[in-house]
Amino acid sequence: MQNTVIELKELTRRYGDFTAVRSLNLSVHKGEIFGLLGPNGAGKSTTILMMLGLTEPSSGKALVAGLDPARNPLEVKRRVGYLPEDVGFYDNRTGLENLLYTGRLNGIPEKEAQARAHNLLKKVGLSDAAHKKTSTYSRGMRQRLGLADVLMKQPEIIILDEPTSGIDPQGLRFFLDLLRTLRKEEGLTILFSSHHLQQVEQVCDRVGLFVQGQLRACGSLQELSEQWLKRPNGALEEVYNCILAHQLETEKL
Repeated sequence: MQNTVIELKELTRRYGDFTAVRSLNLSVHKGEIFGLLGPNGAGKSTTILMMLGLTEPSSGKALVAGLDPARNPLEVKRRVGYLPEDVGFYDNRTGLENLLYTGRLNGIPEKEAQARAHNLLKKVGLSDAAHKKTSTYSRGMRQRLGLADVLMKQPEIIILDEPTSGIDPQGLRFFLDLLRTLRKEEGLTILFSSHHLQQVEQVCDRVGLFVQGQLRACGSLQELSEQWLKRPNGALEEVYNCILAHQLETEKL
């Protein structure tokens, strides 16, 4: 069994009478791409905020790289790279300048930051745009620069929250291939949150399926297909539709 780098135990977050995340138990293993799948409002982003120490759980506990984010948020941030749906850059600066600024914020020596930034720009396919202002970048280019930005501090884990929204098909293929390359070459653990079933199916080793703040199923596609469809080769969309139908039937009882 691979080492567990993210462990969520009975994690719950309430806002008044509304429960955004309910009794969540989940493990993510070192070196895997794990997909959090569910519609908008299912609780994925709230879960991520608790993993990052940006929101405290109402009850339960999260451990990220062996640390409690609620008690050690700064140390967790040093070990975890986070790419939100909308990445913010200084648009009057170039892509390279933005990465070097991140390097300075993280205390990386200038010479090392320069080398790391150029290497990452090459890795994400932005070498030709390194000296262009980010105000000229397309949506896909900004997301690739965002990925390079979170990799500047060489994190153990990267968390991506709806990172592919609005990216054109060619940019999407490049981005998903890049995630697989990072996992293979860098040994990174990647948490990929999305409501796009096909993207999660293409890139993730295991998937957790969220419905109304609860984790309804978790496993590889084959495991989920065998559990819910009683056959090994079903599509993720079929599995998810089966889970939603089961949820509706349960609510009627």
